[in-house]
This record gives sequence, C-alpha cells and structure tokens, in this order.
Amino acid sequence: MGHRRPTNHWETPLLSAFITHADCARHEMGPHHPECPERLAAIQDHLLVKGLLDYMLPHDAPLATEEQLGQAHSMLHVKEMFAASPTEGYVHVDPDTNMNPHTLAAARRAAGAAVLATDLVVNGDVPTAFCCVRPPGHHAEYAAAMGFCFFNNVAVGARHALNVHGLERVAIIDFDVHHGNGSESIFKGDDRVLMCSIYETGLYPFTGEDSYGPNMINIGLPSRSGGDKLRDAVNDHWLPALNAFRPQMIFISAGFDAHREDDMGNLGFVEADYAWVTQQIMAVAQAHSQGRVVSCLEGGYVMSPLARSVAAHVKVLIGAD
Repeated sequence: MGHRRPTNHWETPLLSAFITHADCARHEMGPHHPECPERLAAIQDHLLVKGLLDYMLPHDAPLATEEQLGQAHSMLHVKEMFAASPTEGYVHVDPDTNMNPHTLAAARRAAGAAVLATDLVVNGDVPTAFCCVRPPGHHAEYAAAMGFCFFNNVAVGARHALNVHGLERVAIIDFDVHHGNGSESIFKGDDRVLMCSIYETGLYPFTGEDSYGPNMINIGLPSRSGGDKLRDAVNDHWLPALNAFRPQMIFISAGFDAHREDDMGNLGFVEADYAWVTQQIMAVAQAHSQGRVVSCLEGGYVMSPLARSVAAHVKVLIGAD
C-alpha cells in the first residue's frame, strides 16, 4: 500500500498509522463463518474510496513474538496455540473458533500490529493508530482462546506500553456488542489499567454482570438501547472514571457489531454513535494522554455497516471530524 500526498479538503488532519497485513486475510474458519477475510477488504476499500487512507501512514504488522504474547497470556497458552497450528484442514479450539494453516501467522500479525502501533504512538511517530487486523482478540483470556479470538491483541499492546515503555496508567475502551471477557480476565487486579466497556446483556460470552474489581467499568445495555443509552453510559460512568484515572495512553477494542444492520446483536447503534464515542475518547486522550490512542478492530460482521462505521471511527482518529 503506497502513501499518497493528501488531496482532500479537510483542514490539517493528523496523520495516523494504518496497520494491517496480507496474512490476516489468509485465516478463515470455514464456509459461511461470520468472522471472514472479506471483512478487511470491505474496510480498506471503503477507507480508500472515502479518501481516509490519504491521511494514514501504512505499515505491515510484524509477527508478535512468544515473549510479547506472554506479556498478556500464560506461556502455556502461547505454546499450545503454536503447537496446535495445523498443516492442513482445521483444528477446533472452541466450538466456533478454528485454526487453519494460516491462523497462527494471522493471530501473531494481529497482536504484532498492536505492539507496533504502541511503539509508533509512544515514540511520537504518529498520535494515533488503527489496526485493521483479524482475528479479533478481546475474548481471548489469559489462558484460553475463544469467541473467534486466539490472542488478546489490545491486551498485548497495553502490556507492551506498561512493561516495555514504562507507562504507569493505560485505559482500555471496549464498545463491541459482546463483553470483553478476555480483557477482563487479563487485567483484573492490575491497577495500572482501567477498562471501560459497554455490551449488550444476555449475549455471548454471558459475562460482565459481576465486575472483577474497581478497575473495571462494565455497563451492560439491554437490547434496543440505541445511541442515547450509549451516551448515558459514557457520560455517567466512563468519563468520570477516565478523568479520575488520567490514562497516559488509551487502547480501543473497536467492535462495530452493535450497529443496527448487524444481526450479531441488537443495540441499534449507527455510524454517528461510533463517531461520537470516538470523539469522547479523543477528548480524554487530549486531556490526559498526549492524544495517544491505539485502536484495534474487533467485531462487525455485515460488510457495509462495518465499513461505514470504521470510516466514521477513523475519521475522528485522524482529526478530520
């Protein structure tokens, strides 16, 4: 992907990193599986048509090392995933989560994207980064793969920021329609991390109602809540906690399956809701985090609303909205 000189009419947008890799499209889990390679193509095509890639610096995601993955997972889990990689066909690691011969590379690229994004943002090369990667990560627990996820990409990036770059406080924001149980399992009791999430109650993985501790701000929303309830959750719960915590960097588990056209859930969000919540996150980042934000793709399974929602999100990330 070549970088082109910006030609759009926006006034001085910020350059952001766009991190992906061809390996992420080689992972697939069988015919008709919703977490499919076409998701990434739909996003990239739409961002290209909208001119948003003109304002993003392209990077290939590296392979996360075992050591980097082990910052967020047990080494036993990491080694089990490496050992499970098949030479042909599929290996089932969870009822809806399969490995093909390319899955391990894709999962390492997805986590490696979060590591690279963290390096770029902390080092001041770019203020923000969007990791257009799959498989997603927020269901991957400390010692288990599940829910389409093998390694927890955001968790790997956050621990890299804390343990390698020496940051003292980072926040994780998760607006996927499903609760980020994996991220909770990894960061419970880690007072260097504040996790703020919304999710639809009564959906997989059927967790979130019992918080793991004071560093977890989980707001379950009932079906058909819509954008007004999202705004209430952010204004009443997320923002007070974030402003009190004063994160030095923010990571986003950016799932778009709460969109009203996505049948994975039924919260009824639209593109304007994703733009609004991103604006609130960016305001916190400007106030406390030197504007440092890394966003990693999670859910979103119907191509058109996924692509449109990512564009709304990215437009705010790059300072064009």
